[in-house]
Amino acid sequence: MDTTQLLKGMLDLAVLAVVEREDSYGYDVVRRLRAAGLTEVGDASVYGTLRRLYAAGALTSYVVPSGTGPHRKYYGVTPQGRTALAHQSKQWQEFATTMTDLLDMPEAS
Repeated sequence: MDTTQLLKGMLDLAVLAVVEREDSYGYDVVRRLRAAGLTEVGDASVYGTLRRLYAAGALTSYVVPSGTGPHRKYYGVTPQGRTALAHQSKQWQEFATTMTDLLDMPEAS
């Protein structure tokens, strides 16, 4: 199954979940999503999602200087972002339950 469209619809939730666990910079978010099994997630999609969530007030950001390379922009979840995460998590659980029920339905005779 091509999960690209499914991932596109759930990327906000996935990014919020990752950043809620620990403040992260862009590539770290990508790495953690891929390590969690979302191997098809694209760098540009994640960076765009981070910017959009920041602009919407769901994320905060701060810069951490680096002694070996460019400074890193870290993101953290705001109270508004936590509310969005809780709401989207509930929606996902309800959707997943509905799909599981549909898939587990016995075939009609």
